[in-house]
Parts: sequence; C-alpha cells; structure tokens
Amino acid sequence: MSARAVTSRDTFEYAVLRVVPRVERGESLNAGVLVYCRQRDYLGSRVHLDVDRLRALDPTADPAAIGAALQAAADVCSAAVGAGAAGREALGSRFRWLTAPRSTVVQPGPVHTGLTADPDAEADRLLRLLVLPLEG
Repeated sequence: MSARAVTSRDTFEYAVLRVVPRVERGESLNAGVLVYCRQRDYLGSRVHLDVDRLRALDPTADPAAIGAALQAAADVCSAAVGAGAAGREALGSRFRWLTAPRSTVVQPGPVHTGLTADPDAEADRLLRLLVLPLEG
C-alpha cells in the first residue's frame, strides 16, 4: 500500500430543486439541491432563491412564499421540529418523498448519482455548480 492515504468514496444521490413560478409555462430556475448518501447516513440540502431571476420569469411571483416552500424542504432534510411527519421518516424515505414528482411551484428535478468522500461538501459544490449565479 502506498504512503498516500486511500480516501473512501461512497455513492450519493442528488436532485435539484426548481422553482416553476408559472407551472403552465414550464419555465424554471434552480433554487436548491438535495443530497442523500445512505452509507454515510447523510441527508442535506442547500437552498438559494435568486429573486431577480425569479422576477424575470414572473414579476408577480411571491418570493416570501417560494422561500418558505424551499425552507420547508430543507426542514424535512434536517428533521426540523416544524417538518411534520415527513421530517420524522428515515433519511431514505425523506429523500424519496422530497424527490417525488409534483406540479407545484417548487419541484424536484431528476435524481442523479455520483461518488463522494464528503456528502456535506458535495452539497456545497452542487449549490455552487447548479444553483448560484455564474461569476463572470
């Protein structure tokens, strides 16, 4: 074995949370990520609502209500007291509930997989890559 430490990587799943302010139009903006890693007993989320981008899609959208819906998803991930019955489920059940298709203003995208040594850092990376505005 080499002197370099071998880093263990585990499979994780993730989905993007999309805001679809006018469901009939189908236009969306990415506003969060959900990350689940069964082997590391991890379920986490990161959310960020870009109000300017939201207003570009729908000037009448309610950022406070949409922010509350995003926070509700984050609360289910963290099993916050106000998360209700969904927040008391097992991690995998919570992730499946959060990623089930729905036609509401906040919708999950498809589930993808990858490998990670640190699912919490992966959530941060995915937020930067898939949600936050591009630096330019």
